[in-house]
Amino acid sequence: MLALIAGRGALPAAVAKAVSGGVVVCGLEHCPPDQIEADHLFRLERLGGLLAWLKARNVTQVCLCGAVTRPDLSLARLDLRTLPLVPRILGALRHGDDGALRIAIDILESAGFAVRAAHDLVPDLLPATGVPTVAQPDEAAAQAAGIGDSVSDQQARRDLGQACVLQDGKLIAKEDEDGTDAMLRGLGPEARGGVLYKAPKPGQERRADLPVIGIGTAEGAIASGLAGIVIEARGVMVLDCPQVVALLDAAGLYLWVRERGA
Repeated sequence: MLALIAGRGALPAAVAKAVSGGVVVCGLEHCPPDQIEADHLFRLERLGGLLAWLKARNVTQVCLCGAVTRPDLSLARLDLRTLPLVPRILGALRHGDDGALRIAIDILESAGFAVRAAHDLVPDLLPATGVPTVAQPDEAAAQAAGIGDSVSDQQARRDLGQACVLQDGKLIAKEDEDGTDAMLRGLGPEARGGVLYKAPKPGQERRADLPVIGIGTAEGAIASGLAGIVIEARGVMVLDCPQVVALLDAAGLYLWVRERGA
């Protein structure tokens, strides 16, 4: 049995729809899934209880998918099953996002669960390397992608953001905790003709928090007047890929699924 610890966005529903067999959907109370119904909501202070709840339902595999915000921890609300986990939970909350995910995965594995990545469960989420759109990237796109690689390295050191917008060799915007689509909505006219670059942070834990783009991202890139989207091959999932490509084709934008450093 597979359990999804689901956050917001379309990814949890896409995974649940694609996998065969039963799926149990769980979510954090402060940040419940918004596009799939949860079978069980839990608080961080009841994490030990969640692990017992999953085992009682014969869950053997867990997938962390969807966007979540960092929870607060109230020591007064801890249950007895969670008390032994408190040092590791506190350590996770003191780390950046990637460090916190590594500790969360370690807790799940120590409890006997196999942690599966969304793209392992649904391989079609990772598009093939190349350019599936009619429009093709040009030299300016290649230059922007190279700069994007450098920005991604900087974002990794700060453990913040997985996307940026580049125009004419300059960094126009960087993703923050509000996400890629919010970054696109905030772009001004200086971004027209630019490139959306998105990639996982080098060295990040890839079983959770792998970057995602989808229809909303394509619509945001089109509305902002960008020339195209560059994503890292095998590093960024694309939801509803045929529809994304169709939208970009209709607007004359390219999608470049690129090997990092190419």
